[in-house]
Order: sequence, then structure tokens, then C-alpha cells
Amino acid sequence: MPVISIFSGTFCREEPIVQGLHERIGYEIASDSDMVKKASNLCGISESKIEHAFSAKTSVFNNFTHEKERSIAHLKLAVAQTLLEDKVIFSGFSSQLIPRKITHVLRICLIADMKFRKEAAAAEMQLSEKDAAALIRKQDEERALWMQMHFETADPWDASLYDMVIPMDKTDVDQAVGAIHDHVKSDLLQPGDASRKAANDFLLAASVGATLTREGHNVAVDSVDSVVTIIINKHVLMLSRLEDELKSIAARVPGVLSVNTKVGKNYHQSDIYRKVDFQTPSKVLLVDDEREFVQTLSERLLMRDMGSAVAYDGESALQLVNDDDPEVMILDLKMPGIDGIEVLRRVKKTRPEIEVIILTGHGSEGDRKVCMDLGAFAYLQKPVDITVLTDTLKEANEKIRKKVETII
Repeated sequence: MPVISIFSGTFCREEPIVQGLHERIGYEIASDSDMVKKASNLCGISESKIEHAFSAKTSVFNNFTHEKERSIAHLKLAVAQTLLEDKVIFSGFSSQLIPRKITHVLRICLIADMKFRKEAAAAEMQLSEKDAAALIRKQDEERALWMQMHFETADPWDASLYDMVIPMDKTDVDQAVGAIHDHVKSDLLQPGDASRKAANDFLLAASVGATLTREGHNVAVDSVDSVVTIIINKHVLMLSRLEDELKSIAARVPGVLSVNTKVGKNYHQSDIYRKVDFQTPSKVLLVDDEREFVQTLSERLLMRDMGSAVAYDGESALQLVNDDDPEVMILDLKMPGIDGIEVLRRVKKTRPEIEVIILTGHGSEGDRKVCMDLGAFAYLQKPVDITVLTDTLKEANEKIRKKVETII
């Protein structure tokens, strides 16, 4: 039986339509939350972090962690595995991960004019017209950036991407469900040998892609007849060595007959290929109001392949903690506004898993005791030897890794 994929503008009745199809034709529902949960089980990244992959905002640490790319790779694998089950309704962002060469998929777009959507948002969420419009614009922007990431167009509602575009301001739920049901029965959508093979190729490419991300690599992967092609889209100084490593990893994935590599269209741009070393701290937040010191420290950590972001005051640091999920914080005590001890207290209250290293030039023995009692990982004095600091960072990172392994 054909698979159904539904991508919708917000406030366009997606949920009742998906539920109506489930009840009418008995298809199982594969929502974004379902795919996130499955991807999390596959890779060990938390569901909340994988959900961030759908967001327009990318973490300041992503250049070092490739966390968004790892999340998307495992979402693809979750979708590819689920696709083989047939009689499935994919709904949401993850539905767009199904390659176009898989032809036994009925691709649906649900959209409505802004007036309809604003009225629906205002009624459902008790919003003013202005707030409803702002919310919808933000949600449309996330959908546009998602499409731009995966296709040549940034228009989420481009009719050429779908088999059916249903205007929900002119169609009620029962009519939409009926129209989709009628199309599902079309002979053109029944899965043939070529489409089945394409689905299997998608699963193999997704398996290889996920495996490579678990080894710290960020590349594109394709597969045709069990022959895998790896596309390198960032410049690397020792290309042949990277190619050999990628081929060695990919060849170990069951089902791979052979592996080719090639450079992609973005290879000659200025971005440099960076492999993630999961044993090295890559989500370090530096908090210090001495701008020259903290910028120099960030550069010295980068030379040691440690990724960091910088905040110059306590308020900005707390905002970054909320938005970007640092794992380790290097924190000064004496800052204008919210001081380091108060930042430490708030972080340990709301995000106790973050390891905090105090690095100060003004602290007393009493400050040391307060900080350690609040849960600081270490208390260091300026000036600090960079080797001592990096060793302390690695120890904090190792503690975090062991916690994660225990949870998994």
C-alpha cells in the first residue's frame, strides 16, 4: 500500500485530518514526536535536543558538535525504518526527509490563507490578531528554513513538491480526508519494484549516514543498488586520508557492497571540515566581563579543538544556558549585574547537569567554600596555566560522558 506524507502550515487542521485518515483507512501515524523518540533511541541524544533540529535557530556550539546534523541523520534513519512498514501516515517536518525517488508516497500539503490561520490561532490559543500573525510568521520561517536545508526551494508550499495541495480555508476535514483516501487507491501510487528498491537504498544511505555521524563525521550519503557514495562538502587539507577513513567506516555497515567518495558543490568554499571528537569538550560557555581575556581564552581552547561560546555578563550567560545547552561553564565571580556566585546558584538549581568551573582573580577562601558547596566542579585562580585548565575541562567532560552512558 502507498505511504502518506502530510506537511502543513500551522492552524490548518493537520491533526484532525491525520486522525481522520487513521480511523478511516487504518494507517498508523508517524508524527514528528514519534520519529524524535525513535531517533533518540537510535543515537542516545535526548529527545529535547533532537527536537531542536526542526527549529530555525542553530546552537552557537553546533560548529563544534554537529548536533543538529547528527539529529537529522538519525531522524532520517528513523523515517527510513518506518517507511518499510507501509500503511503509515508521516506528518510534520520529518515527512520531508523521504526522498523524491520513492514514488509510492502520496505527498500532501495542507495550507490556508492568512486570514483563516489567524482566526484559528486566535480562537485556539486566545491570541490577539497581531500576536497570532507574529506566531504564524515565525512558524512559517522555520518551515521555510527546513525546506531550504533539504531542497532547492525555500517555499514550504511549492506545489511542485506535492501530489496534492489542499486549501483548508475552502475545504472541511471530512472533504480533505475523503480526497486523500480516493488518491491513495490510485494505481499510480502502488509500490513497484523500483520504488521499493529506492526505499531500501534510502535505508542503507541513512544507516551509513547515522554511523558516520556517530564517529564524528558530517557528510552527505547516497546509495544506489547497495553502492554507497559519500559527498564531502567542506574543504579538508588531507582529503585522501579523510576519504580512506570514511570508506572504512561505511564499509562496515551491513548491506554495503562498495563505497565511493566525491567532493560536493560546496567543497571549495571557505568552510573547513571538522571532525567531532566526542572525548573533547565542545560545548563550553566562557563567562567573564574581561573581554580581551575571555576572547583570547576562547581562541586558545579552539587551538586545542575545544568549542566555546562567550558571554560577558551573568544575564547573557543565563540566556545562553536556556537557549543553547552548554555542558561545561567557565565562570568568573566578579561581574557587573548578576555576579558569578548567583549565576552558579541559578544554574545548579535549574540545570544541575552543567559542570561549572570557577575561574577568578578576586575570590577568597570563603568564596571557594560557597562555590564548592553550591556544586561547582572546580575552583581555579587567575592566572591559570592553560594545561591545568584544559585538563580540568576534560575531567568535567569525562564526568558528563559517564553520566550519559549510565542513563543510556
